[in-house]
Amino acid sequence: MLRFHLLLAAGCLVSIAMHMAMRYSGVGGGEIPLLAAITVGSVPLLWEILGKLRRGDLGADILAALALITALALQEYLVAVLIILMLTGGQALEEYALGRASSVLAALAARMPNIAHRKVDGHTEDIALSDIRVGDAIVIFPHETCPVDGVIIEGHGGMDESYLTGEPYRVSKAVGASVLSGAINGDALLVVRAEKLPEDSRYTAIMKVMREAESTRPRLRRLGDQLGAVFAPLALAVAGGAWLVTGEVSRFLAVLVVATPCPLLIAVPITIISAISLAARRGIIIRDPTVLERLPTCRTAIFDKTGTLTLGEPQLTEILPAAGREKETILNYAAGLERYSRHPLAGAILQAAKQARLLPPFATHITEKPGQGLVGQVGGKEVVITSRNKVLASHPEWSGLLPPLVAGLECVVLVDGAYAATLRFRDTPRAEGESFISHLGPSHQFMRVMLLSGDRESEVTYLARQLGIKEVFAGQTPEQKLDIVRDETTKAPTLFMGDGINDAPALTAATVGLAFGQASAVTSEAAGAVILENTLAKVDELLHLSQDMRKVALQSALGGMGLSLLGMGFAAAGHLSPVAGALLQEMIDAVAIGWALRLTWRGRVRTDMRPE
Repeated sequence: MLRFHLLLAAGCLVSIAMHMAMRYSGVGGGEIPLLAAITVGSVPLLWEILGKLRRGDLGADILAALALITALALQEYLVAVLIILMLTGGQALEEYALGRASSVLAALAARMPNIAHRKVDGHTEDIALSDIRVGDAIVIFPHETCPVDGVIIEGHGGMDESYLTGEPYRVSKAVGASVLSGAINGDALLVVRAEKLPEDSRYTAIMKVMREAESTRPRLRRLGDQLGAVFAPLALAVAGGAWLVTGEVSRFLAVLVVATPCPLLIAVPITIISAISLAARRGIIIRDPTVLERLPTCRTAIFDKTGTLTLGEPQLTEILPAAGREKETILNYAAGLERYSRHPLAGAILQAAKQARLLPPFATHITEKPGQGLVGQVGGKEVVITSRNKVLASHPEWSGLLPPLVAGLECVVLVDGAYAATLRFRDTPRAEGESFISHLGPSHQFMRVMLLSGDRESEVTYLARQLGIKEVFAGQTPEQKLDIVRDETTKAPTLFMGDGINDAPALTAATVGLAFGQASAVTSEAAGAVILENTLAKVDELLHLSQDMRKVALQSALGGMGLSLLGMGFAAAGHLSPVAGALLQEMIDAVAIGWALRLTWRGRVRTDMRPE
C-alpha cells in the first residue's frame, strides 16, 4: 500500500503541473489531467474511507472525503486533486512509520546460515539446519555464523558475540569453551558439539520473543485523526445548520470546502519530517516517525544498564589476594583463563594484565557452565573463577577468608582448590547520568524511572544509588525484560532504552524504544530511534525535540482549524461562495504549513540538563 499511495501522490503532482502549464499557456483541455487524476485516485481512497466509516472511525479523512465529493459537485477539480494529494501523502507517511516491524525479523533471520556443516567419520557434509541433532559435530568455517548453542571440541580461535550479549568484545575460544548461536567466527576453523537443537537455541529464542512482541505492538492513531475526530463533526454541524436554516445548498458546499482539513493532513506530517531532518543533523536517527508523537506522552522511563547508563567498560579496580599469594600471579592465572570467556568481566581482566605487561599463559581443559563459573588448567594449575555465593555454598568455612561484600562486581579465584583472591570491578557510570535521571521528572513529566539489567544485583544496585533510581530489576533475561516492559506499558506509556540485541524484544514492546549507539543492527531496527553519539545529552535533545514537534504540530493544526472555523462562519452566513471558500482555505493551508516548517530553520535543539 505504501508504494500505491506514493504513486497516487506522484500522479497528482504531475496532473497539477500539466494543468497549470496548459492553463497559463492558453492551451485548451486543462481540466483533462485533473480529471484523470481524480478518476484514478478518488475511487480507491473513497473506498478506504468508507471502510473507516463502517468501523465508526470518523476522523480527518472522512471530512476530506466529503470535501472531495463537494469539490467534484462544484466542478472544482484542482481542489479535488489537492485533497487526493493530501490524503495519499498522509497515508504514505503513516504506512512508512508503522511498517518497520518486518525489517526487524528480516535482519535477524538474515544473520543465520541456511545450511550447516556436519562432521561425520572424518569428512564434512552440508545439511539443513533442521537436520542438526544434539551431539552432532558442527564445523564452523572462518567468518561463518554459528547455527547452534554448543561447546568447542576442536580448534582455537575467537568469536564475535556482541550481537547477542551487547558486549563489544571478541571472545577467545578453545576446547571446552561454550558458544552461542548467532556468534560470528573469526579466522580459525572451529568444531562445535551441538548442545541444543537450532529451534531451542538462544538466537532462535530471541527471534521468537521479537515476533511475539511485534504481534502485540499497539498502533498509534495519527495526531490528525485525533483532532479530526472533533473537527469533522463540528464542521458537518455548521454546514448542515447553514443549509437547514437558509435552505441554500450552496452554503452547505461552501462551508465544507472551507473546512477541508488540509492543516490536519499536511501540516502535521510536515512538522514531523522537519523534526526528523533536524534530529539527523544532531546525530539522532528517527526510524519510526511516530516516536516523536509518543515521546511526550511517556510517563515511565526504563533503562538498561551496561552501555546505556554506564560506558559498558568494566574496570578491574582491586585485587585482594589470600595470605601468601601474589597479585601479579593471580592476575596472570585469571587472564590466561578469561581469554576464553564471553563474560563482560573477562575484558577487564585482560586489560589489567596488559597494563601490567603480563604475558598470560594459554589455558586448557576449559569449561564454563552458566552459574558455575570458569574452570581450566593454567600453567599446570587448576584455576577456577566463580562467584562468592558459589564458593560459600561448597565451602562455608571459608567465609572468614573472603573480604567483606561491597557494592559492585566481584569474582573469586581458586587455585588448585584453595582460595586465592577476590577481584573487584566497577562499570564506569556516564558522567552526565545523575543529571539526566534527576531532570526527567521536572522537565519531561516522567513519573517513574526504572533500571532493568541482566547484570548482578550488587552492581545494578550500586549504580542505581549513584543515579537516584529507586526501582531496580537485576539478573533479568531478555524474556523477563520483555514481560516487565509489557506490564509497565499497560499501566502508562513507556520509554525503554538499551544498546544490545538482548534488549531488542523490550525495545519493540515499549511505547518508545531508543537504541544507544550502533553496536547492533537488529537493536537499531527494533528501536524507534537511534542515538549515534555516546552521550545522554543527545537523549535529552530528542526529548525536547519531540516536545517542540508536538507543540508546533498542534499549533499548526489547531491554528489552521481555528482559521477554518472562522471562514466556515463567514461561509455559513453567506459571505463566501464555494470558490471563494476554496481560495480562503488555500491561504489557511499556506499559513499552517509555513508555521509547520519552523523546525527546519533551527540549527540546534534546546537541552536543560545540568552541565557536568
